[in-house]
Amino acid sequence: MEGDGLTTSVTDVVAGTAALTVKDAGVNGTATLCTVTMRDRSYGGGLDEVAEAEQDLRRVQSPNFRQNRHPFLIGVAGGTASGKTTVCDRIMQRLHDQCVVMLSQDSFYRTLNPDEMVLAAANNYNFDHPDALDRVELLNCVRRLKEGRSVDIPIYDFSTHSRSKETRRVDPADVVIMEGILVLAMEEIREQLNMKIYVDTDDDVRLARRIQRDVACRGRDVGGVIEQYTRFVKPAFDTFIGPSRRHADIIVPWQSRENIVAIDLITEHIRLKLRQHDLIRIYRNLEVMPSNFQMRGMHTILRDRETSNSDFVFYADRINRLLVEAGLGHLPFQEKIVTTPTGHKYVGVEFARGLCGVSVIRSGEAMEAALRECCQGIKIGKILVHR
Repeated sequence: MEGDGLTTSVTDVVAGTAALTVKDAGVNGTATLCTVTMRDRSYGGGLDEVAEAEQDLRRVQSPNFRQNRHPFLIGVAGGTASGKTTVCDRIMQRLHDQCVVMLSQDSFYRTLNPDEMVLAAANNYNFDHPDALDRVELLNCVRRLKEGRSVDIPIYDFSTHSRSKETRRVDPADVVIMEGILVLAMEEIREQLNMKIYVDTDDDVRLARRIQRDVACRGRDVGGVIEQYTRFVKPAFDTFIGPSRRHADIIVPWQSRENIVAIDLITEHIRLKLRQHDLIRIYRNLEVMPSNFQMRGMHTILRDRETSNSDFVFYADRINRLLVEAGLGHLPFQEKIVTTPTGHKYVGVEFARGLCGVSVIRSGEAMEAALRECCQGIKIGKILVHR
């Protein structure tokens, strides 16, 4: 089946277990493989499952269905040096099996005019005020990502107080995390968010962290950091940032020790929301192969446009082998006792019934070799679904 860049085929049915492979042309002509197995618990009627699955695929691949799948947008705010970036990093680590991108409010500062540059050079410009941001472009980028479209994020150069000519391309993702001190202070941004998080840290702790960061990483002196904090940072916090916590769905206390419980609760809620569009809710009797480093590594190679044809075929065959093995693992087994060459009795298992394979032409032929490797001597028939 083909539609909107996706090519999907129900490739093999092995004794009631249908193997489903989803291929996506991806970006820049690369290839993406999503492998799942669909189990028929009645141990029969596998072809009926194939027909039902293909009917569902037409609906899934329709433009209306895909357009309704919006990413989950998270806003993370808090005072300077409160731990916002660390919270975002921990969330991304927990969601390692999802596609997650992060936006920083700092990318959307305006290019300063000559008068403002003079103030900035003398540390007299307030970067903690909402007017220092290009709020229109920020909102446009957030809306485009929410619609599932790619955006070009500006790169702000704090040394020149202007934007670089280069931009950073951000493609659609399952989860979009937006981080910044003023994220919850802007109503137009709040309205786009699905979850609003405020990282709460004591003022003294934040000031100590800022002094340590600016002195160590930005080459500033302690006196200059404290002066800027007193003149701009603290008043902006009292006026804009601190009051924005009332808009937060979740307030995360973040002191000297990381709040792991809060991170776990947040990520579990995100996973719950993402599962509303999961394949398991679309196909009945579906088993999704778990994500691991081996599978992700092979997918990375397959996605790479520089991958050679021989490597692509090798890793595609390897994934097919793993998919067939996973499908066979869902079939019913029965106990079998065998005698070893040394005369010992060994209690093992065997398939409860005979196996045969049905290859759906033409995509199914790519999996026949993997099936024969796993089940030597298996009989494989072929079927052509005419449209």
